[in-house]
Amino acid sequence: MTKYDIGGGIELYGTIFFEIVGGYIVLFIIVRLLGKSQISQISPFDFISALVLGELVGNAIYDNETGFSIIVFSIGIWGILIYVTEFLTQKSRKLRYLLEGRASIVIHKGKLDWKQMKQNHIDIDQLQQLLRDKGVFSLQEVEFAILENNGGISVLRKTEADQPTLSDLKIKGEKRAIPFTIVSDGEVLNQNLQAAGVDEEWLYKELKQKGVRSPEDISYAEYVPGKEIFIQKY
Repeated sequence: MTKYDIGGGIELYGTIFFEIVGGYIVLFIIVRLLGKSQISQISPFDFISALVLGELVGNAIYDNETGFSIIVFSIGIWGILIYVTEFLTQKSRKLRYLLEGRASIVIHKGKLDWKQMKQNHIDIDQLQQLLRDKGVFSLQEVEFAILENNGGISVLRKTEADQPTLSDLKIKGEKRAIPFTIVSDGEVLNQNLQAAGVDEEWLYKELKQKGVRSPEDISYAEYVPGKEIFIQKY
């Protein structure tokens, strides 16, 4: 390899590095602007738009004739189109149904709606799998089942199949609180300790009582204020 070839190779790698980092930044900005629906409640249209965004960056990076400005321009145009589409679907119910589809009731009053299942290209095995994901192992337990736009399913059990609640049994439940992760991979999370209203001195005292020499021996520990610390060792 000649000196010229080496210089050309370094320049090529530098260009690719610049385009990847630049594309990453632009994609990050676009995703932040478009909101969380692109991931958390992804519809078929959102899924396709996310694929196209990735494809635009991928093709531009490995195309020698495409510069960074073309990457930014392409992603920008596609981002604007998605943003306009999202804006229109928020303003127009008809466009929302056209682009995002409608939720479909596939089980109505305990009976399968074969017409809705056929329209949504879902068979009985797929429906059973979706129901099992919701903890329902028999169709006899279901009063209504709604196939959502994102492919998930919402289930309303029959009254006789429902689990009784504490309210039904006239039992007063204790107030719930979010547990704080205070040790993760052997590292003490001081910010979470402060949020839980305790400190490192308290933590070491608790660990000593449980026969743990050091936080480094712990893979995971969580604490709910007012309760005992929960510890998982390596």
